[in-house]
Amino acid sequence: MRHSSGSGPGTALAPAAGHYTVLAPDALAPEGMALAQSRPEVRLRLFPPSLGTDAFRALLGDAHAAVLGLTPFGAEELEAAPALRVVARIGVGFDTIDVAALTRRGVPLMVAGTANAVSVAEQALGFMFAWSKRIRDLHERVTSGQWSSRHANFPVELATKTVLIVGFGRIGTRMARRCVALEMRTLVYDPYVRGDLIRAVDAEPVGDLDTALAQADFVSLHCPKTPETLGLFNAARIARMKKGAVLINTARGGIVEEVALADAIERGQLAGAGLDVFASEPPQPGNRLLGLPQVITAPHMAGVTWEAWNRMATTAIHNVFDVFDGRPCLEHAVNPEVFDGLHAEPVRFAARRSAGAGD
Repeated sequence: MRHSSGSGPGTALAPAAGHYTVLAPDALAPEGMALAQSRPEVRLRLFPPSLGTDAFRALLGDAHAAVLGLTPFGAEELEAAPALRVVARIGVGFDTIDVAALTRRGVPLMVAGTANAVSVAEQALGFMFAWSKRIRDLHERVTSGQWSSRHANFPVELATKTVLIVGFGRIGTRMARRCVALEMRTLVYDPYVRGDLIRAVDAEPVGDLDTALAQADFVSLHCPKTPETLGLFNAARIARMKKGAVLINTARGGIVEEVALADAIERGQLAGAGLDVFASEPPQPGNRLLGLPQVITAPHMAGVTWEAWNRMATTAIHNVFDVFDGRPCLEHAVNPEVFDGLHAEPVRFAARRSAGAGD
């Protein structure tokens, strides 16, 4: 933390003109809204998440903080916000944020820690259950009067199956614990995590992704979208997956090449997929994955349960207030280097920006 009289992010800020202006989406969860309105010196300025780029930039002129969902924030937004002291995400992913630009200006990017980790892990597990238990197919057999055909598509058990978890961050660790509890053989690929930390949850660390893919009945992605992971599951890598495997993506669109995934399912190499995210959101009407009965989808809602929605909102507002008050939570900082001289343990998530958990 800067121990000076300057106005950097490491010192408590004196409100300009008696107030802080905090920009936030009007869809902010109720508990977050109440917290933001609890401090009299904070002026909350709400905007619709669908607001156009130019209109959004026009709101940034006197903003001290920007609380964001999936609204992109880059160098041009930063240029439009001369008073900005902190950007806080309602979530943990930050592929829509220009972290380098913020860091050059000394502006911290704060994320929501573990606020939605349980929700995303449960959704990934839900996809596994929905697919293995043939939930949609069996439901349709009942409602369409095809009861007598129930033996045409047997469910399978998860116990004793092999799952490969890609990314052992906040979400991946929780996913691993749940899979182990289901008596699944649980493999974890994350080159940025020591093997003993993975073994501590009774999972098996694997050093080679392609070798592990050949063994896994289910592959669950829990890494962010970065230059390193963009297109990580391309046609060549998907071809290395075990025949009949299921791919689950609750991380970010773009990690999986969707055309290659559709090809693999259509030719019978993969049995199916569970997808919460797409390269284009909403997905284009011509996306072949949408017409495949072997694919179960959701509209980027894995981390948006009622509980997580409120936790993410309150965490984001607390992150803003903590920066204003000169006592930032380093565990939530993506670029903790802006808090120079602050003596604290390094944060795994921030230090592993290339391979941590997505939101």
